[in-house]
Amino acid sequence: MATTYSISDLAREFDLTTRAIRFYEDMGLLQPERSGPGGRNRVYSHRDRTRLKLTLRAKRLGLSLNEAKDLIDMYDTPRDTGAQLQKFLLVLDAHKRELEAQMSEIQANLDEVKAHEKEARSLLAKQGQKPIRKTTNPVKGKAA
Repeated sequence: MATTYSISDLAREFDLTTRAIRFYEDMGLLQPERSGPGGRNRVYSHRDRTRLKLTLRAKRLGLSLNEAKDLIDMYDTPRDTGAQLQKFLLVLDAHKRELEAQMSEIQANLDEVKAHEKEARSLLAKQGQKPIRKTTNPVKGKAA
């Protein structure tokens, strides 16, 4: 008999809420069978587990769920692997360009912050004051 998983099994394994898993199901990324009275219990297959793992990997790459679904669905059909890989490369290239643009914007913002910081320190020095100590970064818990 093939290995099956409950929604709780997958939630625990992938550190997700059951609500998130149901959302992926609503998006068509997962297609569990139903069992029990009134078909209330979801039974996920090894295929569903793999699709969930690939979905989460795609999310880490920054792909949208629709992009993830399109790519994952391509591997469900016995089509030309070359075409599938070409599509994957196109999606990755578009995403890479997006990330590079965001990185460029972030670098420009950082440069502007650094310029303002330098100017403020200079003005304080002209007034004979020392800048206050750097504070803890609440996001990372480290000194800023």
